[in-house]
Amino acid sequence: MPEKPNLVFTFADQLRLQSCGYSEGYADDPDPYTPNVDGLADESADFRNAVSGSPVCAPYRSCLFTGKYASSTGMVINELRTMPDPDAIGHVLSEHGYRTAYIGKWHLYGTENSDDDEHEFVPPGPHRLGFDDEWKAYNMNHDYYDGYYYEDEPDRREVEGYLPHTMTDHAIEFLEQASDDDRPFALFVSYGPPHDPWTWDNCPEPFAHLFRDERFPDPPNFDDGHARYWHPEWDEEWYETEWKPDRFRRRQVYAAQTASLDWEIGRLLNAVDDQGVRDETAFVFTSDHGEMFGSHGRIAKNVFYEEAVRVPFLLRLPDVVDPGVRTAPLSTPDIAPTLLGLLGLPVPDSMEGTDLSHVARGIDGPVPEAAFMQGMGHTYQWEDGNEWRAARDERYTYARWIDGAELLFDNVEDPYQLENLVDDPDHRDAYERLSAFVDERMAELNDPFERTTWYRDRWETDRVIVRSATRELPEKYRPDPE
Repeated sequence: MPEKPNLVFTFADQLRLQSCGYSEGYADDPDPYTPNVDGLADESADFRNAVSGSPVCAPYRSCLFTGKYASSTGMVINELRTMPDPDAIGHVLSEHGYRTAYIGKWHLYGTENSDDDEHEFVPPGPHRLGFDDEWKAYNMNHDYYDGYYYEDEPDRREVEGYLPHTMTDHAIEFLEQASDDDRPFALFVSYGPPHDPWTWDNCPEPFAHLFRDERFPDPPNFDDGHARYWHPEWDEEWYETEWKPDRFRRRQVYAAQTASLDWEIGRLLNAVDDQGVRDETAFVFTSDHGEMFGSHGRIAKNVFYEEAVRVPFLLRLPDVVDPGVRTAPLSTPDIAPTLLGLLGLPVPDSMEGTDLSHVARGIDGPVPEAAFMQGMGHTYQWEDGNEWRAARDERYTYARWIDGAELLFDNVEDPYQLENLVDDPDHRDAYERLSAFVDERMAELNDPFERTTWYRDRWETDRVIVRSATRELPEKYRPDPE
């Protein structure tokens, strides 16, 4: 093992595990086209029970970089500004001599007006969470043919053509420069696809033609529903008249965007080889969360069902990580300590996740009983009614809504989660074990499990997170009082 391995960390937006070809055997989508990701899976530790600890874009990202849960970051919904954290993984990497780079979507610098440059440009400093060397990022944009990014000045740099392709170009340029540097490097690339809009003009034609005529039948757990938890006006009528008739085309574009993402991952893998750093570089591919597409009568994410939380997590480091499936549960806050452990760097005491680097190496050792997950409320609005906590182990998912309703699914026998076993005496042991685990985890994290507006009234000011269950934002970073 090299003294300080490099790191290339790539993650998609809204890519669910079942939409990757290598996930064969689990609720597969029809004929995914992901040859590069599938090839990476053959060479990687495949954490097959990886889940999104907070299956919403911004809360996930805050958990990813800090190794903390959303109740501790305070990042409970989208379009908020996360707190600086001196123990974030970017800071640890920089402090130990790594040349850091962040390219792509950030989504952690919200303001009251989400359409202005102040929202999109993240100034150099603590809000970049330690990514201090190379920065080519934007806060939130999924119009892939109307792209832009920012560097160290608030000057919008427009992108011609397909935004993810340009982000890969920048990542390859960084790899070329970093390979000539004596320092090890850590490159994070955050891709937009396959996040909506799912329209044919938002996807490159070479991949669109693969799926224009593909059939995507509804899964067994498809149901009528609504999306008021996403937008107050997206009720049953909207679901029936707007979303449902268009669902097959949306799935076609999603599959095509996934194929285009796979192409970009292949380009990065080839660049690592071309620079001669394959054997000394940890390469990760994952996603922030999945997509429901009408399963259980829901769209989008922000729920504990498999389609929303189960994500790919592939980790390759030749001669250190033995390829093969890993069954240990992995939640988002486990990623930072696992990467630091794999790179031989110290894990800050403030990180709440578990270092699973020994699992990646194929070495016996302790693993979490389950992956803990939090649903803190709405996706971007301060609306009550979608709060939950959940745990997923190698077999079961246990979930609890804030009103007290509980669910238990056997994901091995029932991968579409059609039968709630919470009252089944044959599964009483699993229910008692996982419900107790959720109680214990919330107590350990000081997780208040309140309604969304409770967090608004106590934790944010002008969309800026000023406190959480465990931390306070220093005065110098707080909004100026009117």
